[in-house]
Amino acid sequence: MNETVHTAEPLLIERDEVTILFAGDSGDGMQLTGTQFSETSALLGNDINTFPNYPAEIRAPAGTLPGVSGFQIHFGSKPIYTPGDQCDVLVVMNVAALRVNLKSLKKGGMIIANTSGFDEKSLDLAGLKINPLDDESLSGYEVHKVDVSKLTRLALEGTAMGTKEIDRSKNMFVLGMIYWLYNRPLENSIKNIKEKFKKKPELADANLKVLNAGFNFASTLEIFSARYVVKPAKLPSGTYRHITGNEASAIALIAASQKSGLPLYLGSYPITPASDILHELSKHKNFGVRTFQAEDEIAAICAAIGASYGGSLAVTTTSGPGMDLKAEAMGLAVSLELPLVIINVQRGGPSTGLPTKTEQSDLLSALYGRHGESPIPVIAAQSPSDCFHAVYEAASLAVHFMTPVICLTDGYIANSTEPWRFPTAETLTPISVSFEKSRELNDPKFQPYRRDDNLARPWAIPGTKGLEHRVGGLEKEHLSGNISYDGENHELMTRLRAEKVSKIADAIPNAVLDSGADSGKVLVVGWGSTYGAIKTAVTELQEKGNLVSHLHLRHLNPLPNGLGEILSQYRYVLVPELNSGQLIKVLREKYLVPAIGYNKVQGLPFTVAELKNKINELLTKEN
Repeated sequence: MNETVHTAEPLLIERDEVTILFAGDSGDGMQLTGTQFSETSALLGNDINTFPNYPAEIRAPAGTLPGVSGFQIHFGSKPIYTPGDQCDVLVVMNVAALRVNLKSLKKGGMIIANTSGFDEKSLDLAGLKINPLDDESLSGYEVHKVDVSKLTRLALEGTAMGTKEIDRSKNMFVLGMIYWLYNRPLENSIKNIKEKFKKKPELADANLKVLNAGFNFASTLEIFSARYVVKPAKLPSGTYRHITGNEASAIALIAASQKSGLPLYLGSYPITPASDILHELSKHKNFGVRTFQAEDEIAAICAAIGASYGGSLAVTTTSGPGMDLKAEAMGLAVSLELPLVIINVQRGGPSTGLPTKTEQSDLLSALYGRHGESPIPVIAAQSPSDCFHAVYEAASLAVHFMTPVICLTDGYIANSTEPWRFPTAETLTPISVSFEKSRELNDPKFQPYRRDDNLARPWAIPGTKGLEHRVGGLEKEHLSGNISYDGENHELMTRLRAEKVSKIADAIPNAVLDSGADSGKVLVVGWGSTYGAIKTAVTELQEKGNLVSHLHLRHLNPLPNGLGEILSQYRYVLVPELNSGQLIKVLREKYLVPAIGYNKVQGLPFTVAELKNKINELLTKEN
């Protein structure tokens, strides 16, 4: 509900949630603008969710439709789980940004347009002959025309900077205007600008001048009839920080390293959108983190396997095509039965596909994408902050069961942000590690493939006295680890490796509903980054009295115990996925349920409206 709380000039209006989309050319600094606004909103106590959406090209053709970069932020005084279906405010730096994003603006919403980006050349690049700011095509919106480029140049008049450098600051003018419009202080961005440009004080000074100019322009010229207030959200008490999924993944690896006492080693090859995990970890040598940027994906994972053999918490990170290249080495890790965390930040495929767009199409690849029978546990994160918990659990399972573990995130949650109430070291589940001890001549001979109750083999550090054993991809003899071509031994080892992974189901929580009654008409089953949209859609339908429940899967191999019993309690099981239907194949095969798929393969997350429409279709179905 929206409520007017003050009628003084300018009108002060309270909103419980707002969505703003900053859009412009890929060189206009929209990602930085959105990030700054998000960070300030998080510091003010709002719950937030963001969605950066940008071209794959480092510098897409300026002014064209493919070159448009956007950053959407949904913030509010209530729990926020998605970046918002449609925005209340659309800030566009040129006509291409307007043309690409107008469909995302609510009817009656506000447009703030940089008029200098609507000249004849810009119209031509965007494929328009008539300026939409001059005809009646935007009559259904509240349009504010501001010559941001000209005002930025005026703010920096007299400086030694060239026009090109000055124009790079125009995103700060927009940020200042939006800060005034939404009653936000400038202090946090002032601090960040000083820090970012501490070695170039002239640039810091320029950006600060433009930021203040934008704020003062909005406050003095009365171009807006109202300002807006979004109060802090009532979040659980604790200390929060603003975090992306990739940052959370990196921090989880450091936490797992510290809790296990194992040195952390990352072998990685840069690939969008996973590279930020490598970048973040490389900043933390103070925790003993070692990062290795290999010459390719194969070298990266093989180096990580070597580090695991040597007793490190070993990790490799990648995205879609990188998983293909790592496939053989993943099989090697299965054969060696060594712990290894493989983080796949999924993106649109196949091949190079859509590097900066999200997708959930690597699930079947994670489950089956290796030669031979080489099962690997697979888990998935559901939100930016949940990347911490998912990656931490992946590390724990890898060590306890002596197996590679795949953790799936995706481009949406990897780059999105939200407030995160981070845990303390004391609240994290311990990760116990026990290396095999050295042996004397009279001790029983070391058996590298002797197994414990989890069917995990001992972790023997090379060079330890009395623990000499063979490694490699050739099949091992049960217990001794000698190379074996015996057919019966191969079948035994194949079954033991599969049974070890299956036993993980007894070590993870049973399946449990996220919300809703334990039986009824519709159950929505999701995994990964669809969590926010499904939760919001289901919650809104439940509030209107609809019998719909929600179950979200973290563990995808093995599936949690009790899942089949839950699925059987509903007339319809709906499985929304950002692929053509991969989890649904697994559920139908294992539980023989006539699940119904709802799929989207556009490089974009689900909107809440899309899911509500589909769920309503089933709720109103008679049979």
